[in-house]
Amino acid sequence: MLKEIVIAFQSWEEARRFIQQHKLFRWIIIPGIVYALLFITGMLFFWQSSDQVISWISDQLGIEVWLQKERSEWLSFFFVMTGMMLRLILVLFYFSLFKYAILIIGSPLFTYLSEKTEAIIDQKEHVFNWSEIKKDAIRGIRLALRNAGWQMVYLVALILLSLVPVVGWITPVIALFLECYYFGVSMLDYSFARNNFSLSQSISFTSRHKGLAIGNGLLFYAMHALIILAPAYAIIAATLSVNKVKNS
Repeated sequence: MLKEIVIAFQSWEEARRFIQQHKLFRWIIIPGIVYALLFITGMLFFWQSSDQVISWISDQLGIEVWLQKERSEWLSFFFVMTGMMLRLILVLFYFSLFKYAILIIGSPLFTYLSEKTEAIIDQKEHVFNWSEIKKDAIRGIRLALRNAGWQMVYLVALILLSLVPVVGWITPVIALFLECYYFGVSMLDYSFARNNFSLSQSISFTSRHKGLAIGNGLLFYAMHALIILAPAYAIIAATLSVNKVKNS
């Protein structure tokens, strides 16, 4: 798996050179600006609402009153840490919902960009075919909905686990890797669809090569330092990494 994560990381650097060489900036900047505006607005709302959720849970359980009675610094420390971990899990939960909305809305664009990338790699002329894009976009939406369902199940379990002192402190790391994996599954599938993989074959292949999906997802998150570049870079890098694995 480590080798596949390295391949995914290398593909992001190749994606940067690929975009420059083939002048694909217009497919990054405009969708990227829209994505950035939605992302910033969504995360501001999510952060505020996560505070409200944690306050509500604390009130329902009577944690504040109990801690004031106990007057224990250690207990206060444990519950502050638990609150932080729960807040991080909730932010990842909210971001997951946002991510799947973007995958569904942007599916036609991601399909087109993946097709164009592969056509350039194979040195073929890219012919716009709306019926093919529509078919692959619908497949991408189906996969996003399937992944969203499974990820929600895991995240609910992690939210419950995060309430356990000490043990729950590792839950944000687990949640992050789940996020990365399921995002990578969607990004990689656009290439598998063109190689006549069924949806079940695509999922099976990615489950055997988790490093490609996790590596792509990790760098997708890292690219949020430059938010507008994240989605397009992810799809181009995913296409390059699948092509590299296919050729090897």
